[in-house]
Amino acid sequence: MQYEGLIIKGIGGFYYVEAAEDIYECKAKGIFRKEKITPVAGDRVIISIRENGQNTIDEILERRNYLKRPPVANIDKLFIVSSVCEPNPNLFLIDRLTVTAEYNNIKPVVVFTKTDLKPCDDMIEIYRKAGIECFAVSCVTGENTELVKAELKGCISAFTGNTGVGKSSLLNAIDSSLELATGEISSKLGRGRHTTRHAQLYKVNGGYVADTPGFSSLDFESGEVIMKDELCFCFPEFKDYIGNCKFTSCTHTADKGCAVVQAVNDGEIAESRHNSYKMLYEEVKNIKEWQL
Repeated sequence: MQYEGLIIKGIGGFYYVEAAEDIYECKAKGIFRKEKITPVAGDRVIISIRENGQNTIDEILERRNYLKRPPVANIDKLFIVSSVCEPNPNLFLIDRLTVTAEYNNIKPVVVFTKTDLKPCDDMIEIYRKAGIECFAVSCVTGENTELVKAELKGCISAFTGNTGVGKSSLLNAIDSSLELATGEISSKLGRGRHTTRHAQLYKVNGGYVADTPGFSSLDFESGEVIMKDELCFCFPEFKDYIGNCKFTSCTHTADKGCAVVQAVNDGEIAESRHNSYKMLYEEVKNIKEWQL
């Protein structure tokens, strides 16, 4: 009997697939090894259920996106977590992650934590003006944690952010049952030492959250290098202005007659976001497609 399902965990060559309101332990067919394809958590798959219990994954359905490290597929939302202090926020890192998410068809959601220690209205304004969902939360007071929880419904989500920004505290504030799961992964798989390739999806509020040590640094299968001509489209607040520049060859950095630069000068686009764009543009401006 065949079912379509979702891989929620893969470890030791076995995959645990949620299908038909149950969890089935499966092994991948040998053809995937020949084609050098590895099933990962988040994959939608077709499985065969057999009476002898030797269930198999027969087909991996088309992926919308894929992370190499940690290995997980079909992420709907990327929650980019930054504290307002201790450690201080790095807006360039946040912007780099929003750009990478946009490029890979993932909705970025920016979350500032520790608002009980310091307000962050100015940074909230930056991202909301850019059309990016943004929340200010406190895991101490519980402020706005319910709003973040609501964003998880019906989605596969991942959380990323530097050490100490409060990712685990936020997840545990959203769903206290995750505390045990997080602790189990820590002791068995070496959380913090980056020794694992294990990824698992946990059910939270009608959606799934990918939890693994590797989410402090993301590595996308595609989109590791975003070409200079595509970069501007990964800043959603640029899109209304890109077609209005004086020259079609405009780089949107400091060109004469640039509608994006004018929007920055007029306060319609945040200067910090444009600065991040210019820094990213400098990184890729001399890369040619054939070099990839």
